[in-house]
Amino acid sequence: MTPARDAGPAQRAAHAPWWAYASLAASMTLVGSYVGLSKLLVAVFPVFLLAWLRFGIAAVAMLGWLRRGPSDAPLDRHDRRLLFWESFLGNFLFSICMLFGIALTSAVAAGVIMAAIPAAVALLSRLFLGERIARRVAFGIACAIAGIALLAFTRHPEATDAAQAAASRWLGNALLLGAVLCEASYVVIGKRLTASVSAKRISAIVNLWGLALVTPLGAWAALSFDFATVSPSMWGLLLFYALAASMVTVWLWMTGLKHVPAASAGVYSVMLPISAAAIGVLVLGEPFGSSHAIAFALAIAGVVLATGRDAAPPP
Repeated sequence: MTPARDAGPAQRAAHAPWWAYASLAASMTLVGSYVGLSKLLVAVFPVFLLAWLRFGIAAVAMLGWLRRGPSDAPLDRHDRRLLFWESFLGNFLFSICMLFGIALTSAVAAGVIMAAIPAAVALLSRLFLGERIARRVAFGIACAIAGIALLAFTRHPEATDAAQAAASRWLGNALLLGAVLCEASYVVIGKRLTASVSAKRISAIVNLWGLALVTPLGAWAALSFDFATVSPSMWGLLLFYALAASMVTVWLWMTGLKHVPAASAGVYSVMLPISAAAIGVLVLGEPFGSSHAIAFALAIAGVVLATGRDAAPPP
């Protein structure tokens, strides 16, 4: 009998169980939903207090993830340095930019801009890891830039003070773009870390670093905040935000990625802008005009092009 040959990425994708694809889709849907719903939270909690509570809740929930697993190598000085930058950029600075940005703009805008994460990862991988950018990825980057540019010039006739509203949207969009670059840095640094540290342990350690970094600002904000004014529904939404952002999305993504090739799995990040926009329109009642639709279509096209099966360049 001829020995079976190792299945390639296409064969592995064809034989992957349905729940693996469902896990990937659910992970990105959760990311988009908490990006959209965080607009409700920043209307109740100061940004630094919200970030502090999020990291604190997740730290308690992820205590068991801190243990060194049998496949984890001991952390050397280089790993510890990378873990700090992973947290500073991907947890602390990302949360601050995203929360301040979503407070100044819309959930629909956040979905379009966050869809640029795969394009930003490709650019930073080229700059810092020396990875080539395939032609398909270049087109995806162009679509992402076009979508964000169109979104920046979209008018909102319902605004009472057009000049002030436009300035706020520009600042909010710029902060969200900064969050995209922070998240892309998180992915690029993570490529180095996952070679020796498990995904769960990385998540737990960088969350603790995020808690340490934001604690002075969060504690200062807590001194003047009246916690009695927070409704039970907002506490429930905060719990969902903390666990979804730090734990559940990571677990779902890694579960699906065990059975689906990375090139195929990346396409499911298209669920992020869809979910964020749906929350903005259906839950928050945000407007969705023709310019939003075009920007949204460009964003989705950029995600599909940047993460498609043929997007990775040959080694």
